[in-house]
Amino acid sequence: MDLIAKIEAVFHRRGHLQYGDERREPVTALEHALQCAQLAEWAHAEHSLVVAALLHDIGQLMDGGSAAPLRDDEHELTALPLLRAGGLGPDVVEPIRLHVAAKRYLVSTDPAYGPSLSDASRHSLALQGGPMNAEERLLFMAHPQASASLQLRRWDDLAKRPGMRTPPLAYYLALLEELLRDQRAPERVRIA
Repeated sequence: MDLIAKIEAVFHRRGHLQYGDERREPVTALEHALQCAQLAEWAHAEHSLVVAALLHDIGQLMDGGSAAPLRDDEHELTALPLLRAGGLGPDVVEPIRLHVAAKRYLVSTDPAYGPSLSDASRHSLALQGGPMNAEERLLFMAHPQASASLQLRRWDDLAKRPGMRTPPLAYYLALLEELLRDQRAPERVRIA
């Protein structure tokens, strides 16, 4: 089964579940993913970042990726082997891997950010290590995908609106297919 079929199967199997742990958000996991991808698209993000926005929480939906309320589920890492094996590069994978760190960074640098988080996000923040210290912030900002992960984090926080209309999953899977096709295509030589 190829990557797109696997992703589609995960969303069909578990996307109907409410997003979050016992402190449920007002949207399903699929609604959250679609809203996040749409926000990225509205911001004219690169296709790779739109795909990262769609897939940033898919680790929560994979077998073994469900959150226990008293520990960090490390969902940002769960799907990475699947995504890498499927051919996605660092421009997709790294913002996904770093989106939890981005929340910790923002809480430690923006006084208005923490209070704006939902109850579920505040709860998970405590499990994920809380605000970053100065050394962690320096290491985070040195990463080449830090800026992209901060953008993704902001969309993640906004993608919790009940009833928000979005394109269907098939629309974003077609975008993913296009991205994978472009990554596999041999580079064209420019003639000067």
